[in-house]
Amino acid sequence: MAAPCAEMEPAAPPASAPAAPAAAPGSAGLVCAQGRNLRAVLCQRCGSRVLLPGAATFARRELLLPAMRKKAAAAAAGGGGDVLREHWLVRDMFSFENVGFTRDVGNVKFLVCADCEAGPIGWHCLDDKDSFYVALERVAHE
Repeated sequence: MAAPCAEMEPAAPPASAPAAPAAAPGSAGLVCAQGRNLRAVLCQRCGSRVLLPGAATFARRELLLPAMRKKAAAAAAGGGGDVLREHWLVRDMFSFENVGFTRDVGNVKFLVCADCEAGPIGWHCLDDKDSFYVALERVAHE
């Protein structure tokens, strides 16, 4: 049986989330007044374009992503990861310019750069077909 997506998220006390979260200091200059990305989103390693400006909405959600490593190092090292809170939320998978998806890990697919396979840069729960999260800390902007 596949693990529910909630198991991939760290435990947090319930809180009411605002409809349009305000940009955090770390995202200054990246988010427009409507909450969308002002700049293109790029792979940190190879510079490949992942999203065009305006293709995603700023969202806050705590997600646990495995540490970024090359494929061979990740396979050898096993677990470990980072809790990331600021993401670009993409509602349509065809909005991406260049992204790949890992095999299912429970009910989750991780997003990687389709050119150099750096990642994971984001997260997609198979239970929610319309939500793809790209972590701001895992990508560059131009």
